[in-house]
Parts: sequence; C-alpha cells; structure tokens
Amino acid sequence: MTTAPSNHRHAPHARHGRLRTHREIRLAARPAPGTPLTDDLFEVVEVPTPSPEPGQLLVRTGVMSVTAVMRTLMDETTDVPMHPFALGEPLYGPAIGEVVSAPGTGFAPGDLVQHDLGWREFALLDASAAQRVAPGLLPDPAAYLSQGPTAWMGVTRGAEVRPGDTVFVSGAAGGVGSLAGQAARLRGARRVVGSAGSQRKADILREELGYDAVVLRGAGSIEEQLCAAAPEGIDAVIDNVGGEQLQASIAVANRGARIALVGALGTQLAGSGSPTTAIDTFSLLTRGITLRGTVLHADHLDLIPEWYHRFGAGLRAGTLTFPHSRLHGLDNAPRALRELVKGDHVGAVLVEL
Repeated sequence: MTTAPSNHRHAPHARHGRLRTHREIRLAARPAPGTPLTDDLFEVVEVPTPSPEPGQLLVRTGVMSVTAVMRTLMDETTDVPMHPFALGEPLYGPAIGEVVSAPGTGFAPGDLVQHDLGWREFALLDASAAQRVAPGLLPDPAAYLSQGPTAWMGVTRGAEVRPGDTVFVSGAAGGVGSLAGQAARLRGARRVVGSAGSQRKADILREELGYDAVVLRGAGSIEEQLCAAAPEGIDAVIDNVGGEQLQASIAVANRGARIALVGALGTQLAGSGSPTTAIDTFSLLTRGITLRGTVLHADHLDLIPEWYHRFGAGLRAGTLTFPHSRLHGLDNAPRALRELVKGDHVGAVLVEL
C-alpha cells in the first residue's frame, strides 16, 4: 500500500516483551545486471531471538527504510564505500526501534534508538552502534529515517545555496531531492527547478513541495527543458543522478555556479556497473564552475543535529513536510525496495513493522 506524501504523526508501535523467535530477510540470490528485482532474490527466515551480552542492545524494530543504494549492495562488488549484502545473510539498513534489553549499557528498556540493522524484527548490536532518538525532537520518530541530512549537506556545503539563487535538483522526487528543494528555500533560493520521471511526480513537486518548475526525463532534451525552466541560468545544483542531467546542468550553469554531487541514482537504480558521465571540463574552467563531491558520513556529520532541529521546527510550523510512503509488515520490505527501484514513490520509502 502506497500512501501520498504526508507528515505522519504516529510513532513506531511500543511493544514490550521478547519472542523466542523472530523473522529476518536474507539475500537468497544476486540479481542479474539490468534486470528487475524479483521475490526469489529474498528469503524470509525465522530464527531464534538472540540474548544480549553485557554492552549489547536487543532492539525491536519499529520502522525501517529502503534506499536506492540497497540495489547496488545486492551486487557482489560495488564502487560505494559500503560492504555488499552477503548471500544467505540478512540485509541491513537504517531503522528505528525500541530497546528491549540493554545489560551493562547506558540504555534502558523502552528507549528509542536508530541503528543500521533493519530487515529484521529484532536487532542485536553493540551499544556503540546505536544512536539515541530524542522522541520529542521530531513529531514522528520515523522522520529520523529521512534523507534530510544528505539534502541539507548538498544545499549548504556542496552547492552553497545563497539568497536569490536559481537552484536545480536532479532526482527531485526521491528521498534526497524531495527535501533538497525545501532546504534550498530555507537558504533563500529564488527559484527551484527539479527533475522527475513522470508527470504525476512533477505535479506533486510543484503543487505540494514548492518547486517552481520540473523537467521530465524522457520528454525531450533535458538541456532544452532546463533552459526553458531557468531562462536566467542555474546558480546551484544538487545532483542526485549524474548522466544527462548533470551534463545539462553544466551547460545551463551561470558563471561561478556550484554543483554538488550527492548521489548517482542513474546507475544505482539501473544496477548496471560503474557510473560514467562525460564532463565538459572546458565549461568548468572558463565559467569558473565548481564541481564538488559530498559524502555525509565521511565529512559532514556535524550537520545531522542541525538538520534535525530545523526539520522538527519546520514540521511543527507546517513550513516543511516529510514526503514518504509507508508499507506495513516485514514481508513487504522486498516489495518496498522493488517499488523504489521502479520509481513508484515520492520521497522516502519506509516499512513499518
């Protein structure tokens, strides 16, 4: 079940006690390059629920997210700085859950934490691998699973968006892009243009997420559409895609434009090898365009609490929104990833357990 982008206000269910067994989803086979994801690539397995040793947490998962990089991690080798999913082992990814047991730690049963062992109903992890979630900071704890920190990084550190800028966000309907446009407005952007893969998504971007114009992938030359959408040129770019959209943004960029490379969705969602994009280096040189790669967890961790405070305040005031879809039940996690790869959703894609 796909829900329209909205600001949900209910927290993950607080359930007490521990079951003798629980379920996890394992990688049963690797997808062939360029082929769609299918059910037989995943396996739902019932396993004993572990008991934590001193210094460990047992966490009951409340909600988890699926992201585009997970398609890349299904391959045997990847170019991203994350270890691929192992055959026969549970997948992993961001999740919010409730501590069930925490011997010898500073956590207590009932605490909400964020961790990276999603795709299972119970997670056993070292206390150092969990981040405490302040339940009152965001109206909905699931919003901690947004990709807002990455969007904020791209806007503030990568593209250095300034008041009066015209900003282009590629992949604007994704988890990062759906928040990057809003973040650009927070920085005073005058005009925000995005790209999307369907007219339905373009309408949502304009009508609900504050984009002034949208260029459509597959509806003709991206460069020509971008020229029409930004007749005075582009000052800042948050690029989540690469390929033709990055090339078009360079062609339309004004002198001194700043381009933040935040993602490579064009390759991640295709599952077809390393990303390659021909770059017009002469334009970069003669127009003084900055092209900057940005990685949140490598260099910009200090932005995470800053974003959460801004996000929480904006959600409460109604000046920001958390576009996302929620599917329900662990069994629907593979479906959630399949639908994300197909481009069925706007914003983050979450699975509530």
